Amino acid sequence: MSTGELGGLAGWAVDVMETLGGPGAALTVGLDNLFPPIPSELVLPLAGFTAAQGTFTLPGALLWTTAGSVVGALIVYLVGRLLGRERTRRLIARVPLMKAEDFDVAEAWFAEHGTKAVFFGRMVPLVRSFISLPAGIARMPLPVFLLLTTLGSLVWNTIFVVAGYLLGANWHVVERYSGVFQVVVVVAGAAAVGLFVYKRLAARRKSGVS
Repeated sequence: MSTGELGGLAGWAVDVMETLGGPGAALTVGLDNLFPPIPSELVLPLAGFTAAQGTFTLPGALLWTTAGSVVGALIVYLVGRLLGRERTRRLIARVPLMKAEDFDVAEAWFAEHGTKAVFFGRMVPLVRSFISLPAGIARMPLPVFLLLTTLGSLVWNTIFVVAGYLLGANWHVVERYSGVFQVVVVVAGAAAVGLFVYKRLAARRKSGVS
């Protein structure tokens, strides 16, 4: 498949990457944070596909896409930190194709999982785009937010960029399995939180007995 055969959002994303190179990959991925209807499950394999065409290297694709994810998340974090909960929620409700309920889901995820939500949230649809808002509203320390966002984004981006790179013209196959991977991430995250809570409660009971 040539880039000329790609249409719609896919064609636009590849055009931006081919025109701007690595910064174009960062831009298209960063927009996933600012405009959730642009799915990273589509853009990231395309970054790998574009790297396979020689526009930039595979390490370059990983570097730029992760940088785009972090910058986009940072902008959203600052919005939440500056506006506060109520004004942020009203703003989300006014943005086309977004709903206040999407913010509520991310807020509940953050309330339940705390800092872990920022890491694992980078791998969950919609939550990925909105999780930075409650982190900003709660004034999570910026270094912690940036570290968790970078690590979570790097894991997620690597999987999809490398898959797109290896599949080449068949990059679109990745989309079929993205949902399965997301379910695995959610289950793993819930299991990790559950194990942490269990160990903490067990330690408290043991301390109480002794």
